[in-house]
Amino acid sequence: MRKRADDNLAGPRMSLIHLSQGLNASQRISFQMPKWLLIMPCIGLLFIWTTFPLLTTIYYSFQRYNLLNPMVTGSAGVENYTYLFTDPALYVAIANTLILVGSVVFVTIVVGTLLAVLFDQEFPGRNIARVLAISPFFVMPTVAALIWKNLLMHPIYGVFASIANSVGLAPVDWFTQWPLLSVVIIVSWQWIPFAALILITAMQSLDGEQMEAARMDGARGIVAFRYIVLPFLARPIAILVLIETIFLFSVFAEILVTTGGGPGLETTNLTYLIYIKAILEWNIGGASAAGIVSIVVANVVAFVLVATVARNFAK
Repeated sequence: MRKRADDNLAGPRMSLIHLSQGLNASQRISFQMPKWLLIMPCIGLLFIWTTFPLLTTIYYSFQRYNLLNPMVTGSAGVENYTYLFTDPALYVAIANTLILVGSVVFVTIVVGTLLAVLFDQEFPGRNIARVLAISPFFVMPTVAALIWKNLLMHPIYGVFASIANSVGLAPVDWFTQWPLLSVVIIVSWQWIPFAALILITAMQSLDGEQMEAARMDGARGIVAFRYIVLPFLARPIAILVLIETIFLFSVFAEILVTTGGGPGLETTNLTYLIYIKAILEWNIGGASAAGIVSIVVANVVAFVLVATVARNFAK
């Protein structure tokens, strides 16, 4: 009986052995697959998402492609670039872009750092204040521009105009007298919460014992902020500068809704210049050339910032 039971168990046991051998064989087969084959789907998606649009833009930048005159086609050589570089609007757009990006980054870093230090302190209602402080970041750019244009900065019905009238001052027509400053204020209002959120998170990891030791040594207020808090926030601030610069090169909705790139070209940045050439002038070739120039300018600025960030990290 015992021998018969062993014989009955031998069948399932051998099946398990064969199954395990089959699994090992399949595993060996999978390990022998070429590594490049496993990453090809990711490379393909990356090419479709980034490289293909870039190559298409480069191609059209050397073509005669104007939707108002579709019969004129063919290679334009460097004609689009020649016309672009002889157009004063390009240099105005580059200057406006750099001023806009630099101003917004400076304002957001300064105000965001102050908010991070403030919200790191204990006070009643701190959690509610934090939520209210970061809420503007979740407002759509078009909605934010409409709020500032019609509710706050309107020269007749706006809140700022009402405040100026109440103290006997003449209201300011922001988008006519200070157009670029108005756009900087709107974009800064949107990005201050992002900077504050990142820096508040960084402040949570600041060593409390280090701050307590500094207080015992007499380092308080501005001195503690200068020699302890600010060096600690140097790396998060550097990362913020890099991230904001990349995204602020594409500011568009705020300009379209408020100033329309004007008066004249005073608020026309590179993104809006591409919009003018592609949508208003129907010049796809010229817009593609402007897009390539915008990419080059953005990469030069990003290269400088990355080098600066790397140098700060090395310290």
